[in-house]
Amino acid sequence: MRESKQPQSTRGPLRITVPSRADGFLRQFTAVIGGPLGRHSDPGRVNPGFFTVERVLILMTIAASLLMLLAKNPCRVNGWGGSNPYLYACYSDWVPLFGARGFAENPWVPFSAQAQFEYPVLMSAVASAVAWLVPEGAANRSLIYFDMNLVLVAVLWIVTVVCTLRMGGRRPWDAAMVAIAPGIILAGSINWDMWAVALLALGMLSFARRHTVLAGILIGLGAAMKIYPFFVLGAVLVIAVRTGKLKPFWVTGGTAALTWILVNLPYALAYPDSFKHFFAFSSERGAGFSSFWHVWNLLAEKSEALQPFNAQQMSFWGLVLFFLCCTGIAVLGLVAKRTPRLGSLTFLIVASFVMVNKVYSPQFIVWLIPLFALALPRWREFVVWMLVEVAHFYGLWFYLDSLDAEDIHKVFPENGYIFLVLAHMLMLAYLMYLVARSVLDPRRDPIRAVGQEDPLAGPFAGAPDAFTLRGLKPSAPQHAEHAANAPAPEAKA
Repeated sequence: MRESKQPQSTRGPLRITVPSRADGFLRQFTAVIGGPLGRHSDPGRVNPGFFTVERVLILMTIAASLLMLLAKNPCRVNGWGGSNPYLYACYSDWVPLFGARGFAENPWVPFSAQAQFEYPVLMSAVASAVAWLVPEGAANRSLIYFDMNLVLVAVLWIVTVVCTLRMGGRRPWDAAMVAIAPGIILAGSINWDMWAVALLALGMLSFARRHTVLAGILIGLGAAMKIYPFFVLGAVLVIAVRTGKLKPFWVTGGTAALTWILVNLPYALAYPDSFKHFFAFSSERGAGFSSFWHVWNLLAEKSEALQPFNAQQMSFWGLVLFFLCCTGIAVLGLVAKRTPRLGSLTFLIVASFVMVNKVYSPQFIVWLIPLFALALPRWREFVVWMLVEVAHFYGLWFYLDSLDAEDIHKVFPENGYIFLVLAHMLMLAYLMYLVARSVLDPRRDPIRAVGQEDPLAGPFAGAPDAFTLRGLKPSAPQHAEHAANAPAPEAKA
């Protein structure tokens, strides 16, 4: 008897969760499309054809990038002069910097002895490289400069989404938070922060895959764009101390520091005054409009009971508060019942920096969104957070527009602005509380609720505790890989 040929299996190795079934908040919105995914489906193991999760999220990010362009279009059409950037909330640093800092005449102006460019070295290099690509004889070169930077941001956004997806383990759809985030749509094209965001995402993905040297290089490059990628090393250190495996920290941290030095040292030696300008500017600048410090000083102007802070005082107390926050996060990581996840600790550290630092720019939200997707991917909290941030975003620009408004009826109330700043600070503090609670009680952790440990653990995966502050004996190994491949229970969001 001829044996019939069996069809080739199209089943994958790992079952994944889907938001319509795993997230209680999203589940209630699925009625219009027939309800949540059925229980007899097998996502992650059945071949989806062309529309894989990764491709769908890339398409979503491209659509969101078009919305980003649309949000800036009033300024692209009407210009960035006058009150347009504030009235239409379409402000971007790229256009004024292109003209005011001399990029139009000399694309490599930051790399000169008399340069006064208030950005880190690698960010200066990106700004110069894009300016160099702008055709010299073209009309409206500043608009071309903006558009080229925006296209690059869209590419970096896609990179960040793909990295977040691949760091999600059995929860790849959590990266949709990054793909469609209103915070990135509105603020991602204000400055070059998305370069640091993408480099950190690549570095964390490399660490998750145990490529510690590559991770250090990428983190160091990210820190040469913005300092905050260095903060992931604090999370690595806490886990290294807890597991007694210090080598991953030394390799990753040492490589990151060496990379940062190699990027900055040539510039510092060639143009020492220009190199010092960034640090002097950071020390002397006042409070950012989205910061608690700025609100405090506004209130101090109205009350004799409050004393305003100058730039040096804000810098000092900001560092003190950040050190105290980091100490608290380290203690949290060492008293938790189970080894904290890298994403949770990193979010807490970066969020602490944003909370207490004197500079809180609107674009800092793009730092936090990918880390939130790794730390506490719950859609209810994410949607509320984004609503608060959108209100704060528009309130900030309307407030800045009202500072020069001649018509009193067009003035945005200062009390309304203060309320929105405090609201977005309190919302971030609440998210930090939820993440800290999930560290102390792993049952509240949506990542662990689907039967996996830490997809970002990398060289720490499965390592037992060697040191904790709980006064307990070292625990048995946490078999992360075995847990990740166990049948997935339904995750309650």
